[in-house]
Amino acid sequence: MKLINILKSRLVQLSAIATLIIMSGTTSADTPTSGVMQLAQNSDGFEVERVYMQSCWACHNSGAAGAPKVGVAADWAPRIEKGMDTLLENAINGINAMPAKGLCFTCTDDDLKDLIQYMVDSSQ
Repeated sequence: MKLINILKSRLVQLSAIATLIIMSGTTSADTPTSGVMQLAQNSDGFEVERVYMQSCWACHNSGAAGAPKVGVAADWAPRIEKGMDTLLENAINGINAMPAKGLCFTCTDDDLKDLIQYMVDSSQ
């Protein structure tokens, strides 16, 4: 009976969804395997809305683990006051329950900045 309650828990469900999303399409035959990272520009084919849905949506839609909800200005206001540099640093390194890069390990720093801007713009 306890196992059923655990499986019904919101956090377990969100974790499972996030894992499936990450596993389904973050790599492909076109993904370079040389180990060279692009850090100065967006990834090839980067689409902010698609990547948001893959890597950010699960937590930032529900507010899981204290994540600021997209569309809720009050959640974002104190974060926006700290400035984009702080928001970007927190996204890169992780903060509180948010893992580094929000689990978007294929995202460049510019990709993350665009994702943050997308969430901020959608929350004002």
